[in-house]
Amino acid sequence: MSSPTSRRASIGAVRNPESDAAILEAARALLEERGYADFSLSEVARRAHASKPTLYRRWPNKAALIFELYKAGHSERLSAPLQGELIQDMTAIVLALWRFWRETPTGPALRGLIAEAQSEASAIETLRQIYSPSSPKMARARIEHAIALGELAPNFDTDSALMLIMAFNWSQLLTNQIDDEAAVAPVLKLIFTSHPR
Repeated sequence: MSSPTSRRASIGAVRNPESDAAILEAARALLEERGYADFSLSEVARRAHASKPTLYRRWPNKAALIFELYKAGHSERLSAPLQGELIQDMTAIVLALWRFWRETPTGPALRGLIAEAQSEASAIETLRQIYSPSSPKMARARIEHAIALGELAPNFDTDSALMLIMAFNWSQLLTNQIDDEAAVAPVLKLIFTSHPR
């Protein structure tokens, strides 16, 4: 049984950065060890020495907590500067995402989340947040830069292009083909060259 001093002190409604960091680290380790199916908020709370009410108040279900991990890792991995041509830069963005999925527990976790979403509303909502044209901020910024430079037409449909790219990414993830890096550039060329300037 935990001693009174071993449990992290609550600071009420104000989020405690130290507690959050401990929870996210425990969640990351648990996801890597056990995968999505055996991931539980109760075990995360135990490992992080956090109270269950604190954890559930911030992340009401495991999909929400895994989405938090996804966002944090995504930001860390996909923040490199881009300086090449449009297709070159967009290929780099997609490959960085694929490597993130391959080298961290997020790839298998997303497949588990998709399976759970077939019967769980909270998982469906999390998927909608991940699978949204507003999610890939780096890719959106590069496309908007290409429009400003005249690489793409002023009326280029950025949202549709991002949806196509995400659909391709998720298709590769679900069919376990995210190691086929040679497949990326041809698909991107098809998306971006089918819209004349």
